[in-house]
Order: sequence, then C-alpha cells, then structure tokens
Amino acid sequence: MDVPLWLALIVVGVLGYKLIRPPLWLVAVMLLGGFLLADSFLAPVIDTAINK
Repeated sequence: MDVPLWLALIVVGVLGYKLIRPPLWLVAVMLLGGFLLADSFLAPVIDTAINK
C-alpha cells in the first residue's frame, strides 16, 4: 500500500496533537521555525546531524 508522504505527516501530526496535547503556540513555533531553518545557512549542518 503506497501512502503519500503528506497524508502520513498529517495523520501523525493529528494523532500526536490529540494524544500529547501540546499548547497551540508551541506547535506554531515549531512549524514556523522548521520552515525558516529549511532555507537557512544552517540547513546543511542540520541535515548532516540528522543523517548521522
């Protein structure tokens, strides 16, 4: 069964939010921070740190 990545991320995000119940501002900060770091000069450093 092939599931698109965007659908899997939505399902995991919704389940995680319902089970853990973090504050909404924390979710917004993490999403915005991840989006901004993805195109920054720190992206290669983060990528190598995650893939090791």
